[in-house]
Amino acid sequence: MVVTTAEGNELRSFKFKEEDESQEVRAVERRILLETLANQLPQGAVRFSSKLAKIEKSEDGETLLQLVDGTQLSAKIVIGCDGIRSPIAKWMGFPEPKYAGHCGLRGLAFFPGGHKFEPKLNQIYGRGQRAGIVPISPTKVYWFVCFNRPSPGPKITDPAVLKKLARELVTNWPSDLLDIIDHTPDDTISRTPLVDRWLWPSISPPASAGRVVLVGDAWHPMTPNLGQGACCALEDSVILARKLAAAIQSGPAAIEDALSSYGSERWPRIFPLTIRANLIGSLLQWENPVVCSVRNNVIIPKLVKLGPMLEHTNFDCQPLQNQVV
Repeated sequence: MVVTTAEGNELRSFKFKEEDESQEVRAVERRILLETLANQLPQGAVRFSSKLAKIEKSEDGETLLQLVDGTQLSAKIVIGCDGIRSPIAKWMGFPEPKYAGHCGLRGLAFFPGGHKFEPKLNQIYGRGQRAGIVPISPTKVYWFVCFNRPSPGPKITDPAVLKKLARELVTNWPSDLLDIIDHTPDDTISRTPLVDRWLWPSISPPASAGRVVLVGDAWHPMTPNLGQGACCALEDSVILARKLAAAIQSGPAAIEDALSSYGSERWPRIFPLTIRANLIGSLLQWENPVVCSVRNNVIIPKLVKLGPMLEHTNFDCQPLQNQVV
């Protein structure tokens, strides 16, 4: 990993293994990951583009789901992994995620003849904004630009507008970043307000209600400053699958207990991470020039200990039972 200023001055460079032997970083394209997981399921098990319009309980205790295309489904168990704006979470009484004060532009640059970048995570810190670059294949480079904004603002989907905005934000930054933005296909660039939901104990609803349960961003959206959002969703899935496997043959009561147990086990993991990600994002988005100077000249190069900061990645889900595939 290499950390530089917007002017191109290196603040720190290190290898994760040198900081902590247990550390390993791999960049994976989300589309590839999802396709790989989906391909392990029976054909037809996944129905894509099936947006939920309505959810309600039936008299026999099952859950009725109505999709926007009119399809109606009756489910014995509902696992809500439908993202930050989850209608299932809303139905269960969760508040809307709160805006963290900054937005993110993301893209996946494509270099048909191959790119020149080494397999390193590159972070660039400015005042009130930052950027990151990481190659994910010999021809693709993921990038982001995070910038402060008092409100989320209007939704923008026009890729030409988004690319122009990204370039304007980093006009005088290292030219490699501008080149990467220029090589970004229109269908891979997006702008999103960064949000999270703090699951305060005794205040927030539980992760499950009967035989309906939440997973990932639907339950615990967090800002991407620790790179743990999708990782925590995968952890959720493994632990939930293990608990369901042990209960699913024992009837509705056992299933409800398993879902409740999943929520109790996962909360101590995801609540602190959500808060920590928010606080780190706030620190990295400083605008005051004096504070930024202290960050760049003292905190990052001299005070930050990478080992303790990366301990949150050392989570062992334990393997699933052999009969769960």
